[in-house]
Amino acid sequence: MKTHKDLEIWQLGIELVSEIYQITQNFPKEEMYGLTSHIRKSAISYPSNISEGAARQSKKEYIQFVYVALASLSELETQLIIANKIGYIEKLSILEKIETIRRKTLNFLKFLKRKK
Repeated sequence: MKTHKDLEIWQLGIELVSEIYQITQNFPKEEMYGLTSHIRKSAISYPSNISEGAARQSKKEYIQFVYVALASLSELETQLIIANKIGYIEKLSILEKIETIRRKTLNFLKFLKRKK
């Protein structure tokens, strides 16, 4: 039986968290409980919600948690754009990865909705 760890979107989410921690490690110390914390929490929320949804008993709940994961991606994207605007991040190449994960997640949602 497969688990959430076998899902490509979960695996990509774990990789994203690692990259986010690397990106934010050089943010100013005064941001530790501000933007740094919010960015990290949003990143962590994505694979966490994928795994929590997979552990639920109903397809409806699973789908809801995948939607929450998508919302976390949007939140993360916004926070990274803010970090760029205020000079904490120079390049936003990570946004391409986020968009890829978003597309794959939307395709996974379509799959879940078709599945009986």
